Amino acid sequence: MKSKMIWIKADEGSWEERKTVVTTGMESGVDAVLVNAADVEKVKELGNVKVAAFAAGQVEGADIIVVGKGGEGDGTKPLPPDYSGSLDVTTALRLKEKGLKVAAYVIIRNKDYENFAAEMGSICDYLITIGTDWQVIPLENLIAGLQKKDVKLIPGVKNAEEAKLAFETMEHGTDGVLLDTKDLSQIKKTAEIAESAGVINLRMQTAVVTRVESVGMGDRVCVDTCNLMVRGEGMLVGSQANGMFLVHSESEESPYVASRPFRVNAGAVHAYIKVGEKTRYLSELKAGDEVTIVDGEGKQRTGVVGRVKIERRPLVLVEADLNGKIVKNILQNAETIKLVTADKEPVSVTELKVGDEILVHSEDIGRHFGMKIEETIIEK
Repeated sequence: MKSKMIWIKADEGSWEERKTVVTTGMESGVDAVLVNAADVEKVKELGNVKVAAFAAGQVEGADIIVVGKGGEGDGTKPLPPDYSGSLDVTTALRLKEKGLKVAAYVIIRNKDYENFAAEMGSICDYLITIGTDWQVIPLENLIAGLQKKDVKLIPGVKNAEEAKLAFETMEHGTDGVLLDTKDLSQIKKTAEIAESAGVINLRMQTAVVTRVESVGMGDRVCVDTCNLMVRGEGMLVGSQANGMFLVHSESEESPYVASRPFRVNAGAVHAYIKVGEKTRYLSELKAGDEVTIVDGEGKQRTGVVGRVKIERRPLVLVEADLNGKIVKNILQNAETIKLVTADKEPVSVTELKVGDEILVHSEDIGRHFGMKIEETIIEK
C-alpha cells in the first residue's frame, strides 16, 4: 500500500514566490521539488526533501537530474529523425552511466513527442510529461507502453482535479504528478488525494468467537503512532497471518483512563501485524516504521510509529471461527483493549463472549519473512 507521488514545480517567478510554494509543499508532505540547478541549495536549506534539478550535468546536492528543459523535450531544439542523434537521449545515458538518478521532461505537442517521451521513458528513472491539447490519450498510451519498463510516470497537472484524473487513468494510473500551481490550497488538496489514490480496500470478514480465556502473564506491545485515529480505526493483528483481527485504537473515552487516539494496544510480542502488502512481528516495530491503519470497511491509510512500548501484562486468548477455520489472537486482558464487531462497533475483550461476531481479515496464502508465498503453512 503506497500512495502516489507528488512533485512540486518551482522553477519560475521570483524566489520569494517559489519559496512559499516549496515550503507549503514540504508541509504537505510532497515527495520532491523540481527547481533550476541554481536553487538546489536554497531548497535544501528549507528542509529535508528530495530535490530534482533541471540540468545537463551533475548538480551538487540534487537527488535527480531532469533532462529536457532547453532541449528537445520542451521543443527548444527540434526532434531528430533518429533518436540516436538526440542530445537529450545522449545526456540521459551519460548521466545514468555515472550512477545518477535521471528524469526526462517532455512536452507532448503531438504524436512525435509522445513517441519521444516513450523513448526517454525506456532510459530514465522518471518520465515527466506535460500535456497540451490532449492529456488523457497520450497518458494512456504511455502507461500501456511503459508498463514493463522500470520508470515512474509523472504527468504535469495544474490542480487537484487533474491529479485525480491522472491517478485514475487506466485503473493503475500514473505513479505520481508534477503539480504546477501558485494556489497553495491546491497543493494541500492534491496531497490529500494522493494519500488515498490507488489504495484498495481490504476485504473484512465476520468470524464467530468460540473461546475467550485468560492465559497468564506475557509481553504485549503498544504501538503509539504519529497519527490520530478515530472511532472504528485500528490495526490488523493476529497469531496467524491468514486470520488477523481488527484491534481497535484507544480513541474511545473510558472511565478508567483518558483516550489515546494515537495508540493501538496491539497484542503479544509474537503476533503478526499487517503493514501494506506484508506482515511484521509486533516485536520488530520501532520508531519511524510505517504501519497500516484500517477501519471496519477495510479502508486503509498509512501511519508512522512514534514509539513502541513492550510491557509485561496479563493476557487473554481469543479464538474465532472463520468459515470453519479457527483463527487466534492474544491480547492484553484489560477493559481498554477492544476488537470490532460485525456492526463495526468496538467491544472490550473483557466483555467479549462466545458467539459474538467480530471483524477479521483473511488471506488464503502463506507468508515467508512477511511476504506472500504460494505454500501450505499450518499455524496453530
